[in-house]
Amino acid sequence: MRRRGAGSTTDVAGSALIEARRLTVAYGPEPVIVDVDLAIESRDLIGIVGPSGSGKSTLLKALLGDIRPRHGSVSRGNGVSVGFVPQVEKIDWNFPVTVAECVGMARAHGLRTPWISRSERMEIAAVLDRLGLHGLGERHIRDLSGGQQQRVFLARALFTGADVIFLDEPTSGLDVKTRHEVLHLLGDLNAEGVTIVLTTHDLNGIATHLPTIVCLNKTVIGAGSPDQILVPDILERTYGSPMQILEHGGMRVVVDAGPNASILPFERRMDETVSGL
Repeated sequence: MRRRGAGSTTDVAGSALIEARRLTVAYGPEPVIVDVDLAIESRDLIGIVGPSGSGKSTLLKALLGDIRPRHGSVSRGNGVSVGFVPQVEKIDWNFPVTVAECVGMARAHGLRTPWISRSERMEIAAVLDRLGLHGLGERHIRDLSGGQQQRVFLARALFTGADVIFLDEPTSGLDVKTRHEVLHLLGDLNAEGVTIVLTTHDLNGIATHLPTIVCLNKTVIGAGSPDQILVPDILERTYGSPMQILEHGGMRVVVDAGPNASILPFERRMDETVSGL
């Protein structure tokens, strides 16, 4: 991942798969994101963090090409394809499809119920096996656990052969164990060469484990490794509240240090924070 200076005119044809330059997006008079510069390169694994209303989902939509910027641009390299994994909480799970049909719809070109060829069924089975969903192709998607449902929509994105996969809050609504399973799965896919960009509000459970973090609050406050970005100054400018960075057993933990934060002895605060990860 690279960030561009505001005056840069370098073409996306370099190493970037997708690049935003001075990107400003608005749904009404007031912009939601302003002057965002961001480049996504092959094999990146990027987490976009920020408070509610900071523009995380809007930035994803702009990078996907789903919304038109008011100012600036989003450029995509020749032939670069994208896939999107929505929040599982926003899916209508009563839609009458099986797991295999749900994945096959990614290539259905607008058909309500896809016709899946024998070769595509083999591809779908291979993708499901890759994501730990072996034997679940004929199950109804509503009968799966939350973690399995998330994997099904990740399978859809992989089935399209996307070069870059975007995920909106992939661990929202999942329990701690399932969150970590999803995180490890994304790490494994990235190690295999899949470029991944996700949004998350989970600073401790997800963001601290990602190689690259982008702090967003209408504009990019900071971008880099957790050691570079999870520091009090950047977090306070991102969240508008003082934050403490604590170290416990080699783990970096972000703790709210604002006026409403609980006043506890250091060791007890650490134990209670880490127990929730």
